[in-house]
Amino acid sequence: MKRSVTRQKDTMRTITTDEIIARVRETCIEAACNLGEDAKKAIIEARDREESPTGKEVLSQIADNFEIAETESVPMCQDTGLTIVFVELGREVHLDGSLEDAINEGVRRGYKDGYLRKSVCDPLTRVNTTDNTPAIIHTKIVEGDKLRMIIAPKGGGSENMSTLKMFKPSDGIEAIKDFVVNTVKIAGGNPCPPTVVGVGIGGSFEKSAIIAKHAVIRTLGSKNPDASVAAIEDELLARVNALGIGPMGLGGSTTAFAVHVETHPCHIASLPVAVNIQCHADRHKEVIL
Repeated sequence: MKRSVTRQKDTMRTITTDEIIARVRETCIEAACNLGEDAKKAIIEARDREESPTGKEVLSQIADNFEIAETESVPMCQDTGLTIVFVELGREVHLDGSLEDAINEGVRRGYKDGYLRKSVCDPLTRVNTTDNTPAIIHTKIVEGDKLRMIIAPKGGGSENMSTLKMFKPSDGIEAIKDFVVNTVKIAGGNPCPPTVVGVGIGGSFEKSAIIAKHAVIRTLGSKNPDASVAAIEDELLARVNALGIGPMGLGGSTTAFAVHVETHPCHIASLPVAVNIQCHADRHKEVIL
């Protein structure tokens, strides 16, 4: 047994916590200042097809804002978010310390060095933690010898408009669709539309919320690989944009860039559904070590 363990250790690839700290630090700053190419493309395309003159002007201003943020290396929004980190850790990776501690130290340094607003506080006393930690970390063990992290600053305005409901299985898919559309309708202009709407169907109470948040960080324009779920995404996007809420809630034909739906098997007696809304600053960056 000892020889087997030794051989396994010999095949492991070591990633140091110093490497993790450095990459998380720089990625926190980059995510706050540089919008992803998929989101830039979505904004320009929405501006070109927007039917409302006011909505078109708002989208033009949004595009200008992101260009200024990237050129001048300043945050695209004053709310630099609660740091969400999706981690895929290869089982052939050996870490020389705590992954969670390293991520939080990277966040701490990134928010300090990047002069990013620290928005994390105690839920009861409301006393600020002063360094935007702790991050919210979701870790998955996968095959391979790499560490992949998606770092997503999540603003409070859009997060506050998110919700979850425990449906009865007999309620059916139409009730779920109505729930998603009504959630966006109630949110109105509060989450700074155009939004990305992440929907998690199934799993458990907490799993539905996690997959809804994961759906938000999918590449804009991507489709669920299940054709039936992809059809639901298309229908929901059309219904959401027909609400007329428009860019920043000022009216128009673009209330959302995308509706992304993810599913997970659930208990026969349950049907949890979560809706997580992201603002037009669809901020997330990937790190692979």
